[in-house]
Amino acid sequence: MKLKICGMKYPENMLEVGALLPDYMGFIFWEKSARYFDGIIPELPKSIKKTGVFVDAPLEEILEKIQKHDLQAVQLHGHESVEFCETLKKNMPKLIEVIKVFSILDTFDFAALKPFESVCDYFLFDTKGKLPGGNGTTFDWKVLQQYPSSKPFFLSGGIGIDEMEAVNEILKTNLPVYAIDVNSKLEIEPGLKNINFVKTIRELSQQL
Repeated sequence: MKLKICGMKYPENMLEVGALLPDYMGFIFWEKSARYFDGIIPELPKSIKKTGVFVDAPLEEILEKIQKHDLQAVQLHGHESVEFCETLKKNMPKLIEVIKVFSILDTFDFAALKPFESVCDYFLFDTKGKLPGGNGTTFDWKVLQQYPSSKPFFLSGGIGIDEMEAVNEILKTNLPVYAIDVNSKLEIEPGLKNINFVKTIRELSQQL
């Protein structure tokens, strides 16, 4: 089970979390977020995929951030179209992963995913809330029983230590869960992760 720690904001905290070797580390480049990052990412272990999180950002901005921060993945958290994702794929360096986010509350029309399958590497399912991510609440994971695709996905939305048992239950199904994405439930304040919480969730994720 891959682990993504998202919403990193402070370089020293990034180094502390990086020492625990999560598979992905997310940086939010959306100015309205309390976890907005506009600094320099310190040198992290090579195994960690630096992931830029964008919300309806222009193509040029995404490409600029990829180059500036040497990103290995891009997470699209807005209303990006299939055409936008396709154009982004064509203009990016080859080995950049594209993660397309879809927000769920109680129901979801999974037919909406099909056109995106060929233009992204992973889906990410998050909880629909006031903000595009970081709301700290979990959606009804039973909805995922209707998932019709074999494309692997990130599970997100209010996941913390207390939710790991439920994550384990999902993994017993045939759903292609690739990674869990954690953020606000591990925080001291927005963007600052509690290193002991991160350590615990890292250990739990390695057991899954």
